[in-house]
Amino acid sequence: MSPGKHRKPQASRRAAGAAVSAPEGLDFTAHMRRLCHDLVARTATLAHVDMERVAVGFTQARKPTVHGMYAALTPLRFAGGRTHSVHRGRKWGVERLFAPDGREMLYVLTFYLPRYLNLPFREKLTTVLHELWHIGPKFDGDLRRFDGRCFAHGASQKQYDARLAELLEQWLRQSPPAALTEFLRHDYQELVARYGRVVGHKVRPPKLVLVDG
Repeated sequence: MSPGKHRKPQASRRAAGAAVSAPEGLDFTAHMRRLCHDLVARTATLAHVDMERVAVGFTQARKPTVHGMYAALTPLRFAGGRTHSVHRGRKWGVERLFAPDGREMLYVLTFYLPRYLNLPFREKLTTVLHELWHIGPKFDGDLRRFDGRCFAHGASQKQYDARLAELLEQWLRQSPPAALTEFLRHDYQELVARYGRVVGHKVRPPKLVLVDG
């Protein structure tokens, strides 16, 4: 993240978004949260992830193309879990994000619809693992960091992809409940045809705020 416009600190505390109320429809974020809970519970290398402090939301892809971002993980702390960073002599913090019950979020996991839902089934699962894997092992609001310039994925993209494929196979071998992934076996239009519409939480990624003093 890079510093944005000056925002008053008192405006930096907000709720983690509200559910889109609907009498019917598929609640995408509720289904995705249940899936993430199971992935974390069954994958030893993700045991540090507390999904109660990860906000899960979706946003509409700006362009109706198959190419582009499918999902993104936004850390709500700086390197090392620090709450502030100094840029050009000014002190910046991240806008704080809270769940309705007062829990402070440390990460925002966002999916771009309908693009994400139009991926093949296994690619959807790999994408979720990919984003969860980015969560730092200390679960301090920072990302998992590798040595070198490519700190997000490491020096070898091939090894990184192989590691994710291995994690997915480990999870699938444990025979997780089929109901967890049923919604991912359909593309966006199929889900709309079946459920009427796709709804869920929309979480605006927090912005950088200038800290007075």
